[in-house]
Amino acid sequence: MATAAPSAASRIAVVTGASSGIGAATARQLAAAGYRVVLTARRKDRIEAIAEEITAAGHSATAYQLDVTDRAAVDEFATAFKTIGVLVNNAGGALGLDPVATGDPEDWRRMYDTNVLGTLHLTQALLPKLEASGDGTVVVVSSTAGHGTYEGGAGYAAAKHGAHVLAETLRLEIVGRPVRVIEIAPGLVKTEEFALTRFGGDRERAAKVYEGVRDPLTADDVAETITWAVTRPSHVNIDLLVVRPRAQASNTKVHREA
Repeated sequence: MATAAPSAASRIAVVTGASSGIGAATARQLAAAGYRVVLTARRKDRIEAIAEEITAAGHSATAYQLDVTDRAAVDEFATAFKTIGVLVNNAGGALGLDPVATGDPEDWRRMYDTNVLGTLHLTQALLPKLEASGDGTVVVVSSTAGHGTYEGGAGYAAAKHGAHVLAETLRLEIVGRPVRVIEIAPGLVKTEEFALTRFGGDRERAAKVYEGVRDPLTADDVAETITWAVTRPSHVNIDLLVVRPRAQASNTKVHREA
């Protein structure tokens, strides 16, 4: 994959939710593309191990423990930088698959806090640093759930639609300034934790999400898509890129083999 090397002024890339899955894979791929990656997540041990792995491979990475829903902590984190080049708002996730009639409001609140307000906190805190680089990029990792709902998915779809609207509106508001806004909306991605977290650690129920699907997307597939979008020439903006496995035609239409 041919990529454009980041300029010196825009070489730092902050990745949220980098302790596993898409976030960890994105940190690895951006580091390989020449960025000095800052991995953030709540699980300090996980991001430190990944940062050490990236460093051992000859790239540059730093771990910073951070809860994106804690605005004071986010603001303190932002003081560490004069400029950054890339912010990947990846922290998020789904909780439950209950219908609207019986959904847990606390699950809805937690999803909104992480997927929407977490993205808002980091974007607000780091937008001046991105602009100061002269060539900044904000990435919002949303979901196909933010573009079309499905039964049992109202809470998650609402949160991811919020993330989509945040990205779309920010792009309108800052046009003419040296910051791109990119939204990547993955479909069915098989990672080690997404479905497991959604179903409260129920491995059998989590496995059924991918049952019969020959090749769901992987974290690396999405990370490569993010890295490709970020490394386009600075005048090229990938406004919205929806990426699904071939076996998935929509959120409700998935080919499953017997």
